[in-house]
Amino acid sequence: MAHDGVGPRAVMRSGAFLTAGILAVSALAACSADKEKTSKPVAAQDIAAAPRNLLSDGGTLRWAVDAVPQTLNTFQSDADAATTRVAGAVLPSMFRFDANGRPQRNPDFLQSAKVVSTEPKQVVVYRLDQRAVWSDGREVGADDFAAQWRALSGKDSAYWTARNAGYDRIEKVERGRNNAEVKVTFAKPYADWRSLFSPLYPKDVTGTPDSFNDGARRNLKVTAGPFALKGLDHKKGEVTLARSPRWWGRPAKLSEIVLVAVPREERATALADGRIDMAEVDPEEAERIRLAARDKGATPLQGPSADTGEDGEDGERGAPESGKQSPLRGVEIRKSLEPAYTQLALNGSRGPLTDERVRRAVARALDRTELAGLVLKPLGLPVAPVGSHLALSGQDAYRDGSGALGRQDTGQARALLADAGWVRGGAVQEEKKAAGPGGGKAAGSEDHPGDGKAPGRDEPQDHSNKHGGRHVGEHIDGELPREHGREGGMPGAYAPKGTAAPGAAAAGTLAKDGKPLRLRFVLPYGPGSGSLRTVGDRIARMLDKVGIRTEITKVPDNGYFKDHIAAGDYDLALYSWPVTPYPATDARPIYAKPVPGTDGSLNIEQNYTRVGTDQVDQLFDQAITTLDDGEERNLLRKADTRIWASAASIPLYQRPQLTAARSTLANAGAFGFQTPVYEDMGFLKKGARPGPAASPTAS
Repeated sequence: MAHDGVGPRAVMRSGAFLTAGILAVSALAACSADKEKTSKPVAAQDIAAAPRNLLSDGGTLRWAVDAVPQTLNTFQSDADAATTRVAGAVLPSMFRFDANGRPQRNPDFLQSAKVVSTEPKQVVVYRLDQRAVWSDGREVGADDFAAQWRALSGKDSAYWTARNAGYDRIEKVERGRNNAEVKVTFAKPYADWRSLFSPLYPKDVTGTPDSFNDGARRNLKVTAGPFALKGLDHKKGEVTLARSPRWWGRPAKLSEIVLVAVPREERATALADGRIDMAEVDPEEAERIRLAARDKGATPLQGPSADTGEDGEDGERGAPESGKQSPLRGVEIRKSLEPAYTQLALNGSRGPLTDERVRRAVARALDRTELAGLVLKPLGLPVAPVGSHLALSGQDAYRDGSGALGRQDTGQARALLADAGWVRGGAVQEEKKAAGPGGGKAAGSEDHPGDGKAPGRDEPQDHSNKHGGRHVGEHIDGELPREHGREGGMPGAYAPKGTAAPGAAAAGTLAKDGKPLRLRFVLPYGPGSGSLRTVGDRIARMLDKVGIRTEITKVPDNGYFKDHIAAGDYDLALYSWPVTPYPATDARPIYAKPVPGTDGSLNIEQNYTRVGTDQVDQLFDQAITTLDDGEERNLLRKADTRIWASAASIPLYQRPQLTAARSTLANAGAFGFQTPVYEDMGFLKKGARPGPAASPTAS
């Protein structure tokens, strides 16, 4: 879901007229927004949907994760995707996301939830299913809601919380007519109230700072879901979830789900060895699986309705097949698109990119459809560039706002650069060369006029969630090399006068005030990052056509985000942001205008492009306080239009989601937007087949 940094535009004196003109055009388009048809997801989920009556009772699903979670508390800073997976299976959630990425009431916990009053204050009443009980027999009720609010309100610093968005707007939580009715009164209106209390922890966890901070890190003694936590073993790298005997909903089909820590590059081998049954995989691993299956006559890369053949349908899990068959014969690739997008980030805090005209020129030089095709077309996924920073196609707030920048246009890009004072053939001072080991080019750096091509695949994932920001998990994490120099040195590092006579700029190179137009493009290097390098290489070629030189610096995956993106040590970078149904809450920290601190530092929240405006902040503030869904959508779309016009973040493509799974496993795989329904996962009975029209809710 990756991390991403996007940000509103910086206000530039010379670029103001450009922005005003674009926004005037986009305002006209906004008038017809309400008449637009509801968008649909670009790609459907691929989970081998099957009715529950076709599934066997029992069985263990071994599901790969990147690591065993360090905490089981999703509200702590070191929570990760595995934390979320455990919470989804064992804890209450008031709302979950449907296949279109929209929040829907969870009927296993909620009979109803609605705003019953807006004046003088917003009041939401939750009516819980009276069958809902914790595993210790106590009913889920108002005291659990109140304890979670107090823990996450931000008023008690003894609670170590990573985010409190929404909870800080609550004035009080009260019991209604009984403990199954919860009345929540807000001090300030909150449009995204549906985002709260999902997951809901028992008061045993949230009732005291000690239990919140430490008690839920390694254990959840009290749960309320189709599964319960059976064990967590860091040494073995496994988390075991067992079917809960206290569950009042449709009983889980599986007896157990075991989350197994397996590095991504080892997952094809683990599938072949029978150590796991399902795993998200990178394209390289997916291709290995496809080739292994094809070589032995089994299923190649395919979609949800493909025929998997009789041999994969024996209802048995795990063990590699013998004889001439490939161990991967019963494994297929399920594919969709993640609720996350990859974008080109432009650091507006330094060098040429402080000028909005230069940022807009970079954007106009890019063919976003071509870039999306590099990643999605080889996988057989629909090629469609992302049109919004705040929502994806299928979600309520989605509307393509890219018209605020305009389509790819080399001529317009060159005109913008010329207007900003960058001209061809100008005098360029001789630059110092940054020496790598043994002299010459710095290690990991290459001057890129558009030649050469990196192999590849991309994988940003989840960064940390600041107060209400998107939960982003880095796929790109790692150590910064001690030397990550660049050919030509940093912009502004020039040899002393007299070292060499200034010469004319190379043909096609733009210069201004004796400096060439050269941008430092930082890209990750390591397993799973190939597609980012491929896209980065193509971007460099596109920029070269308008006279912008790029200096590509390759850094290890595990230091890419922390040491470069978050630190602002880049001009151009590629990374991803997840997208939620609550952009007014989750996206605001990504585009908030940076605020100078009293100590001279800059508080950027999650706005790693460091570009922001008061106007965008105001639109987010208005969107989060309106209780009219239509008005909220329009405010978010206006904010998105202005973010596009700032040209600090250029959305490129929705990230591919590839899941390798045994062909006998149903109702699991590439979930797309949808929250997994853990109780409906299971293995098909012998001879049964999933189908595209099957309904897993049928029993």
